Amino acid sequence: MEILLGTMMLIAMLLIFSIFSLKAPKGQEAMSGLASAAIATFLVEAIHLYITGDFLDIAFLGEVGKVSGSMGGVAAVALTMIQMKVNPVLAVSAGVAVGGAGILPGFIAGYILGLVTPHIERRIPAGMNVIFGALLVAPLARIIALSSGPMVDSTLSSIGQMISVAALQSPLFMGIILGGLMKVMCTSPLSSMALTAMLGLTGLPMGIAAIATFGGAFTNGIVFSKLKLGDRGQSLAIMLEPLTQADIVSANAIPIYLSNFLGGALAGLSAAYFGIVNHAPGTASPIPGLIAPFAFNSPLTVFLSLVFAMAGGILAGIIGAKTFRNYQPRIGKKEGKESNNPMEASAV
Repeated sequence: MEILLGTMMLIAMLLIFSIFSLKAPKGQEAMSGLASAAIATFLVEAIHLYITGDFLDIAFLGEVGKVSGSMGGVAAVALTMIQMKVNPVLAVSAGVAVGGAGILPGFIAGYILGLVTPHIERRIPAGMNVIFGALLVAPLARIIALSSGPMVDSTLSSIGQMISVAALQSPLFMGIILGGLMKVMCTSPLSSMALTAMLGLTGLPMGIAAIATFGGAFTNGIVFSKLKLGDRGQSLAIMLEPLTQADIVSANAIPIYLSNFLGGALAGLSAAYFGIVNHAPGTASPIPGLIAPFAFNSPLTVFLSLVFAMAGGILAGIIGAKTFRNYQPRIGKKEGKESNNPMEASAV
């Protein structure tokens, strides 16, 4: 029963997430900011607190990781508003005001203020808009974050727990389902990093998501190359950062997404088999997914899981390329999921 509930909750969250990203005003920009916040805080925490800090015993870097991990709410407010084209001074003013809040309440505050702040600025006389705007948005941000925090954290945490329970009861099955869906999310105009950060996924589910997005990257590279969807540079770019090839992905969705699901499923199966855990939410993307698991598992175990995940991704790419060998590539327009996200574009 828990497995069914966990799978249904995951699919429901994907639908809600998709609707928000594609239909809500500036939804994609907001999700881009949330994904950036996850990298800026959770990835830094995972590497510096657990690897360079605890494992290598470098106290200073351990402190850097600890402080970074506590700033999720601040980063979410600021980066979400900046991605929504709000004045950076006002975005940071709102961000620093929510110190101590979690990344999800921060995201909600950032999204709401990202919509209303431009209207506030227009009603304040020129020359005074930054000063009075900062004085106004700071308390508003904290009020929104503190009032939304308990309900949002509780609801999404419950959903995340259901997925975690399902993964523990049937790890191989959830490795296939979660791995496949997360890789599709990673390549689509959505964000696997933002979704996993919102759900607060940790442990085995987050390990599956991280390894799946890494292994599935090889699927993308092979499919792009074999189906001649792009040149060598574009094939490498889709492996490292799907955002950069959004126009091609959108125009050739069927062969790419079906191949991606298979690659993510096989890579997720590898993570589940080796029991890879990851306590850094939001690191479900190729480069973060490669690095973060080393903070929480035996290096040899992670290495073996990555090797099999890569093999699964390559196999899925070959199968996808052969299945769609007669496919006629379509040239997409430069729209949709182009990377206006500097953090994600450089780190993913």
